[in-house]
Amino acid sequence: MRRLMALALFTTLVGCGTPQQQCINSVTRNLQVVDRLIAETQGNVSRGFAYVNETRTTPRFSDCTPRATTQNPNPVPRGCWEDVSTTVRRPAAIDLDAEAAKLASLQRKRTQLAKDSGPAIQACQMQFPETQGPGGLRY
Repeated sequence: MRRLMALALFTTLVGCGTPQQQCINSVTRNLQVVDRLIAETQGNVSRGFAYVNETRTTPRFSDCTPRATTQNPNPVPRGCWEDVSTTVRRPAAIDLDAEAAKLASLQRKRTQLAKDSGPAIQACQMQFPETQGPGGLRY
């Protein structure tokens, strides 16, 4: 259910922004991923540990009373146990030297991606020029 809601939100947000912004976002997607990985790795190095997500399942007692029907207008209340999954964020040890090397590698990759995306960004700006309308709104 959560994944479906997240997907619906994502598809709604993809439609946001001007055509130029959408174009730039699509050509810089790898750069955005590398930026997130750099931020995560920098956090790991500065903290001295990483966080990992762990899924835990616990039983929960729920109301499993069947729905009322014409044949059974007053169903007998009934309970049952259901497994509920929760995600827990917990600290984990890391190799700080390896994490620092990973950070340096990601930063080099970011420099290359930024350099390579320049012409694509300019192409988006040429293909979808933004004009400024009344009140400073761009369209």
